[in-house]
Amino acid sequence: MARQPDGPPPPPTVQKLRLRYAKRGPLRFASHRDLARALERALRRAQVPMAFSAGFSPHPKISYVGAAPTGAASEAEYLEIGLARRCDPEQVRAALDASLPAGVDVLECVEAAEGGGSLADRIDAARWRVELPGVEPGVLAAAVDALLARDEVLVAKRTKNGLRDVDARGPVASASTGGEAGCAILHVVVRQVTPAVRPDDVVAALAAVADLRPPSPPRAVREAQGRLDGSGTVADPLGPDREARARCQGEHAAV
Repeated sequence: MARQPDGPPPPPTVQKLRLRYAKRGPLRFASHRDLARALERALRRAQVPMAFSAGFSPHPKISYVGAAPTGAASEAEYLEIGLARRCDPEQVRAALDASLPAGVDVLECVEAAEGGGSLADRIDAARWRVELPGVEPGVLAAAVDALLARDEVLVAKRTKNGLRDVDARGPVASASTGGEAGCAILHVVVRQVTPAVRPDDVVAALAAVADLRPPSPPRAVREAQGRLDGSGTVADPLGPDREARARCQGEHAAV
């Protein structure tokens, strides 16, 4: 027979909360593993009553969704936590935000709606803003037009299995440009694929089709994650939970 850990089983999960947080400034260079450690320490400091997995090595019930790559800032990082005791989502948000280092900011916390599906199922695309210092907006616009005119653009990407060629054009759902003299800005919506196509892959594709090579490293910020609708908009993945909560409160008020 398999051995069982001594003592009572951990308390069950009675509430799931979904959080959106940002990583800004120097913290964009922190790896996902470093951020995960910081978040777990902050949850302990904030005394959030976490639910834990069973077994000999219990872990707090935390699920991360679509972490941004190291070096990219983000306004749309998501995680889900399971609690052993019901809490007010806004109080959890404030306590956790106060316990995290500057540059990691908890922007929103909502209760997961029952039967609403997983958070990961609501995310299949991301919207990015990429600053290109030293590039003129007109030069970028011409390069983007050249990229969008292609059906496929292969770029070399380092994966866990080594370098491989990936199509950096296919996942690009839309792209537009802006900025000012001396600093062009690329706005791009990229679908989730495997392996993931990141902003640096899109910039590599621009180099491949138009020889666009920024003299300074691009600065990428993920502005949103969610499901891509027919109009090209990236939907808010926490919207269904907010709507379900509002309906529930309306029904209780009507009774």
